[in-house]
Amino acid sequence: MLDDTTFRFLAETTGHEPKDQALWVEALTHASTASRRNYERLEFLGDRVLGLSIAQWLFERGAEPEGRLSQRLNALVSRATCAEVARNIGLAQHIRMGKQARDDGGQDSDNILGDVMEALIGACFCEGGFDAARTMVHRLWDEVLRGKTGNRKHPKSALQEWAAGNRRRMPEYTLVDRSGPDHAARFTVAVAIHGVGEVQATANSKQDAETLAAEEFMRKFG
Repeated sequence: MLDDTTFRFLAETTGHEPKDQALWVEALTHASTASRRNYERLEFLGDRVLGLSIAQWLFERGAEPEGRLSQRLNALVSRATCAEVARNIGLAQHIRMGKQARDDGGQDSDNILGDVMEALIGACFCEGGFDAARTMVHRLWDEVLRGKTGNRKHPKSALQEWAAGNRRRMPEYTLVDRSGPDHAARFTVAVAIHGVGEVQATANSKQDAETLAAEEFMRKFG
């Protein structure tokens, strides 16, 4: 069951005291533990609830065109943003994982933090319905929504436009290295534009590594 510290953390995070403690334990449990139940199913559900909550929020906030709404939505529900929210609320210390996963840096993995954040949203939906889950999302995502997340062009899109504008070939991304266990994998990706140069970046997912590489390329050559 939940210890007192985690119980209070969940009450503050969700806005109500947990009722089905087994549900919330499941949401906080990584597959590296001996438990048969982990957060993966709840993460699947929470991902959809988060997407709908943010999409409705963006739709109601203004009259931006569909393309702009999609851009912001993708940024706000990304693994990196979910992990950022998780760090903001101190989620890592409440995640249950095996010793090896913890020793491998699992508590600071964007993938794990993002997945558990979505699992908590899924658990909130199961216990309180969509309204409760949406209220939780609004409270936790308020700062990133009001900030610049999704307001600027995605680095990969910006790099592609830069290449086209300078009459260069399109960027080519190559996976250089993958290391570490599955739950804390590290990906190194290179991006190159013929006749300009190449840079590399490393992150917890191939997609994030490509994004970081595009950002670094623009800083170096743009």
